[in-house]
Amino acid sequence: MILFPAVDIRQGRCVRLTRGRASAETVFSENPVATACFWQAQGARWLHVIDLDGAFSGAPVNVDIIRDICSAVSIPVQLGGGIRNLDTARAYLAAGVSRIIIGTLALGNPDAFGRIADAFPERVGVSLDAEDGTLKTGGWVIDSGLTAEGVLPGLIEAGASFVIYTDISRDGTGAGVNVDAVERLGKASAVPVIAAGGVGSLEDIKALYPLTRTANIEGAVTGRAIYTGNLDLGEAIAWIEAQESERKQP
Repeated sequence: MILFPAVDIRQGRCVRLTRGRASAETVFSENPVATACFWQAQGARWLHVIDLDGAFSGAPVNVDIIRDICSAVSIPVQLGGGIRNLDTARAYLAAGVSRIIIGTLALGNPDAFGRIADAFPERVGVSLDAEDGTLKTGGWVIDSGLTAEGVLPGLIEAGASFVIYTDISRDGTGAGVNVDAVERLGKASAVPVIAAGGVGSLEDIKALYPLTRTANIEGAVTGRAIYTGNLDLGEAIAWIEAQESERKQP
């Protein structure tokens, strides 16, 4: 199980939003690059970076900061936010991003999504962001009328190599993960699923961990909880490693 520390960038700063609302922003750092390095030092194996400005505008905004993050850390970076065409995808991957996450384009234009996935095999994932079961796009402000279970088979066929599933109503709240929804999607998915939204404590990690055995769950994104200290990233990683070590015992 992989824990993905979130580094969300807006107006050059590292922030967290509550339920994805631009008006509900908390600034945690003026230096996203230093923040990324800090999470690596705490034991992170991956980083989850989001260009929030790009997500809202539909075009990349924080390219230079993201390039600097990729240069500063030695762990892989997955990136989402504002990736709506092949040129943007190519530019980010050339800048050092290991894999990209596409949401709005994947739902609105599956053929275009498929062309990007074909161009970069195993490096393109899809973001499925749901509120009350319905997927939202455009920085979580547009109701698509679609469901995760309904669109997932087609997106996997188009080339999605992993899924980020976010429960918007829980994101940034620390209210706990929607374990039931994550489990359903993980059991239905032929590609790894990463849970996001609501991870607030070590107890949430403990609730998700068994799904790595029973469903196709790769890990979880954690944001506000590690910034406020409600979840100690190093402690959580150590707990996971202890479980995985125990599983390897004969």
